[in-house]
Amino acid sequence: MSGGVYGGDEVGALVFDIGSFSVRAGYAGEDCPKADFPTTVGFLSHDESAMELDGDKEKKAGKVYYIDTNSLHVPRENTEVVSPLKNGMIEDWDCFQAILDHTYNKHIKPVSLHFRLCPPAWNTRAKREKLTELMFEHYSIPAFFLCKTAVLTAFANGRSTGLVLDSGATHTTAIPVHDGYILQQGIVKSPLAGDFISMQCRELFQEMNIEIIPPYMIAAKEAVREGAPPNWRKKEKVPPISKSWHNYMCNEVIQDFQASVLQVSDSPYDEQVAAQMPTVHYEMPNGYNTDYGAERLRIPEGLFDPSNVKGLSGNTMLGVGHVVTTSIGMCDIDIRPGLYGSVIVTGGTTLLQGFTDRLNRELSQKTPPSMRLKLIASNSTMERRFSPWIGGSILASLGTFQQMWISKQEYEEGGKQCVERKCP
Repeated sequence: MSGGVYGGDEVGALVFDIGSFSVRAGYAGEDCPKADFPTTVGFLSHDESAMELDGDKEKKAGKVYYIDTNSLHVPRENTEVVSPLKNGMIEDWDCFQAILDHTYNKHIKPVSLHFRLCPPAWNTRAKREKLTELMFEHYSIPAFFLCKTAVLTAFANGRSTGLVLDSGATHTTAIPVHDGYILQQGIVKSPLAGDFISMQCRELFQEMNIEIIPPYMIAAKEAVREGAPPNWRKKEKVPPISKSWHNYMCNEVIQDFQASVLQVSDSPYDEQVAAQMPTVHYEMPNGYNTDYGAERLRIPEGLFDPSNVKGLSGNTMLGVGHVVTTSIGMCDIDIRPGLYGSVIVTGGTTLLQGFTDRLNRELSQKTPPSMRLKLIASNSTMERRFSPWIGGSILASLGTFQQMWISKQEYEEGGKQCVERKCP
């Protein structure tokens, strides 16, 4: 029906993928997003913002949002750091709208484009309908489509059936996809992901008495010997900032440490083996530098074996390998070979050094002998981080996909309920 409205496959479409760590947006048909910026935004209620004059902000009834890396990094008085998402789903609609406005104004030319969004597989019906209503009523777009991230990740890796293991900032999920449809009963979620690792790193620094000083506090520093106390000078004119903003800046330092130092051990963590591994040298922003040995293997171990993490003993959280096998175990026995045969790894946390090797090793021990295990993990950082976006870009630019859009006309005739019918 709506195919007749567009007649042909030359349709300009925008693909928008919002994750708990970053937002990706760009044009369908391209190989990577035009914009990639943090989902977290700076927030100032309006009475305090009367003096503000700078450009990179979005106003919403009585509130000012500072969006994008540059704008968020400026220390401002009373600016809190908030996220529009909770549990991967949109909770704060004003904040979400501010992010959309920012993307339209700063990154993408606001031409009349079709719009597709990539929400998580466990999104609720009410939220999907509200999103559809917002896009058609507020942004008056000509056509819209919602597609679940796991399906798009599978498409980006050339599969329509497989188990998508997505480890992002707030949680690790295993989502079975069969013929382009998600099997809801098989979705397994675990809170062991990037933020959990950051928390472990923070505890390590406390144990080692290393103070995390974010770059915004440092006016000058001098090189010091390894392990010697740092020699740095504090900036004088820093406005009084909120605790949430300071924590956000400290987390950025920790995330850099995670990416540079941490490594997942090949086999279950063993103190003696870890002690013989080569150490890695790392310098904090304030100049303090030292070598990290066994702890660089001990921290990521919590992802695979939560039992040896301090404070988590006796918990029921699942490690990454168990998340996969539990999810496959909840699916019909006939489709299990297809799921074991393409376990697709995606998400920023999976980029930890040695993550896929360890996962492969754990799963090969748990895979039934009658089934063949194949792990699909792209070598490129970009593809692993952006795969739902890339899948959306591929799908939205296919000629055969054009009749699947919800058109403005259909929305006006059928109301927001049409999203349940058209976007499974």
